[in-house]
Amino acid sequence: MKPVKRVSVITGAAQGIGEAIALRFAKEGKHVIITDINIEKLRDTKSKIQKIGECLSLKLDVSRSDEVDETIDKIVNKLGRIDILVNNAGISFRGSIENVNNEILDRIFAVNFKGTFYSCRAVTPIMKKQKYGKIINISSIEAKRGDHTQAPCYGSSKGAIATLTKSLARYLGPFGINVNAVAPHAIDTPIMKYWDEKRRREVIEALPIRRMGTPEDVAAVVSFLASDEASFITGQNINIDGGSFMVE
Repeated sequence: MKPVKRVSVITGAAQGIGEAIALRFAKEGKHVIITDINIEKLRDTKSKIQKIGECLSLKLDVSRSDEVDETIDKIVNKLGRIDILVNNAGISFRGSIENVNNEILDRIFAVNFKGTFYSCRAVTPIMKKQKYGKIINISSIEAKRGDHTQAPCYGSSKGAIATLTKSLARYLGPFGINVNAVAPHAIDTPIMKYWDEKRRREVIEALPIRRMGTPEDVAAVVSFLASDEASFITGQNINIDGGSFMVE
């Protein structure tokens, strides 16, 4: 029997962790759908993926529920199913509680939490009908320990994702759907460019692994969680942090 070509959707796939996950999935023979609000960088990612396998790219602002619903409908109409959803789209903000105004707070939660919620909600009836699905949410170590360098709304939004992951794992498990999260930290991505060399050295010296993580480190764990080998794992929020959380 010919193996099923899994249809995978990755949000925030124009760079960093999302791009690494998309490239990993393409190498594994999955049909990759990448979405992002940044069309220019999304094109670059698409061109890389097309050297390996099949790819569809769609502009998407995950904070808009109507756009999420329309995008998911478009994918299903074209490909007939969605097997894997990776909710990677997210934004951060540095500062203290005093300089987090209402607009910033609303935007952080609109993208990080609501965007994840909208996407999960949109694929749920599809995956339930299939009696199969893998949802992987990108949380953060800050969800477990509180914010260190981000404003105290980022970790809270990621904590909400961790709780949503458990809730959905409980609800969707009977339908053959696994829902998990990963909690990265110290991953060398464009979003970490605000760390100067001194800060990078401090972080590396505090890690038992003694190096920064890479987007590919995260992609490897996401790939496993998206596979049938992880069929008995659900409701988990797995640290990918070089041992940071362990030593605190």
